[in-house]
Amino acid sequence: MTVFPGKGYNEVKVGDTFGAAVTITDAHLVLAAGLIGDSHPLHINQQFAEQTRFGGRVLHGVFTGAIVGGPVGTFFAGTGIAYLEHNCRFTNPVRPGDTITTTWTITGKSDKPKHGGGLVALSGVCRNQKDEIVVEAEAKMLVRSA
Repeated sequence: MTVFPGKGYNEVKVGDTFGAAVTITDAHLVLAAGLIGDSHPLHINQQFAEQTRFGGRVLHGVFTGAIVGGPVGTFFAGTGIAYLEHNCRFTNPVRPGDTITTTWTITGKSDKPKHGGGLVALSGVCRNQKDEIVVEAEAKMLVRSA
């Protein structure tokens, strides 16, 4: 199995960007309900959800946040020491059939010689296929140098 190494602290600079896209399916909603134990009908009952302000089922915010954070772990695969902070603001619903694209930007770096790398500050934006912002995020990752 080939493992692609992630970026090291010494290999990234403020302004660098990375990201990923995923199309949300019914499986995401069912899996989220089971994994996090949130079976609110807004997520799993179409008839109920149609009567809400959302007009249909939406993906759990916690699961949406996890999908948004996924590219951070991939970008720093093998070099990430700890994902220290993850804050999301949900601005629009994410629905089955939506393709969401997350773009992260490195906004700051703070050397941490004791850890052999440093702290990377990140700002993320996730948009749906209509170019609507669905999540705004901030994160911090402790990363070792490559």
